[in-house]
Amino acid sequence: MDNNFDQNFEQFNEVSELLKALAHPVRLCIVKGLLKKGHCNVGYMQECLQLPQSTVSQHLQKLRSCGIVKTERNGLEVNYTIADERVKQLVQIFFGEELS
Repeated sequence: MDNNFDQNFEQFNEVSELLKALAHPVRLCIVKGLLKKGHCNVGYMQECLQLPQSTVSQHLQKLRSCGIVKTERNGLEVNYTIADERVKQLVQIFFGEELS
């Protein structure tokens, strides 16, 4: 019997984790905002989202752990940017619009 299914589940696990991280409304909003703005800090996101800084930071940590966002330090300020280009394509598919 010919097995047409890929037995290497590592790539499926990676993509699944990426999708799980994006499957939260706040995280999806953060990602979409970063794609539009290019980069920003937690304080800016907190104001836009009207959520406590600790909540925004927790969501950012999840996005960082999945490799979706990365940080760039500028003096005392830490800015977040998108680290995974696949995310841009996904958000364009989800929302049907061009992003920067």
